[in-house]
Amino acid sequence: MAAIKELKAAARTKVGKGAARAERRAGRVPAVIYGDGKPPVGITLDYTDVSRTIYAGHFLTTLFSVDVDGEKHRVIPRDYQLDPVKDFPLHVDFLRVAIGATLTVDVPVHFVNGETSPGIKAGGTLNVVAHTVSVNAPADAIPESITIDLAGREIGDSIHLSDLTLPAGVTSALTGDDTLVTIVPPSGQKDAEEDAAAAAAAAAANAPATPAKK
Repeated sequence: MAAIKELKAAARTKVGKGAARAERRAGRVPAVIYGDGKPPVGITLDYTDVSRTIYAGHFLTTLFSVDVDGEKHRVIPRDYQLDPVKDFPLHVDFLRVAIGATLTVDVPVHFVNGETSPGIKAGGTLNVVAHTVSVNAPADAIPESITIDLAGREIGDSIHLSDLTLPAGVTSALTGDDTLVTIVPPSGQKDAEEDAAAAAAAAAANAPATPAKK
């Protein structure tokens, strides 16, 4: 479990698009803290601080203590918007997190031991279906990632949700047994197999009919 990170903020008294643009021109990022049965609080964050924190990774699975003019709020980011052209942060939504709360979060998937996978060593390609897994986790014990072990995996193998070993206290938030990754054959091998299957089908179609026995 990662430690709770600190963020400094200032209360935002004005709302609306004009006020938000003014904050951005001043080097601030508008944000809001909501949830836990309390009124929302409009805040602004230092652009450099929040940008660095977002691009450091694990932003949406990290607990923060946001200090708003001396009052601290225990929160987790629920969403953020980036400029579609320049990718700088435009707005952040924070959810208040009560002590002992369980959250549903999307945790990134990491793959290990690919070098010991017979399928990959034979030229197979890792076809990643899901880059994250949705889990229910204690707010104080959100895993930074879910590890999928590729050791011993062959071409044609698929790994599903049911194959995962989740950390203690963490459960899948999905109801099905979704496929997360498959090891597919090399494109040349796949094409050769398809050509062979097509040739076999054509040969069967063109084969002379067997005379009926009298």
